[in-house]
Amino acid sequence: MTNITFILPDESQITVAANDGDSLMQTAVDNGIEQISADCGGCCSCATCHCFIDNSWKEKLTPADDMETDLLENAIDNAQENSRLSCQIFLAPEHDGLVVEIPESEW
Repeated sequence: MTNITFILPDESQITVAANDGDSLMQTAVDNGIEQISADCGGCCSCATCHCFIDNSWKEKLTPADDMETDLLENAIDNAQENSRLSCQIFLAPEHDGLVVEIPESEW
């Protein structure tokens, strides 16, 4: 199992066990992280799974593709350099300890 720590908007932290191969979004939904609404179900079309990846992990993840980058640039008001859509991050053993910050909902 891969452990992922979510930092919620109120700054509380929840560490959960993720299944390798699952998306970060699915892991959040499966563990009741309500701030990740994932309205499109992981199709990279709604941006309701926006999160911030701790900078120390940025280089350890597959980079955002053009579709994800487009959504981040056009659908997210508070996008930052470390913004990602959690539906586009697929977990593997090397992601054990990943820290993810969930912003205030924009919806």
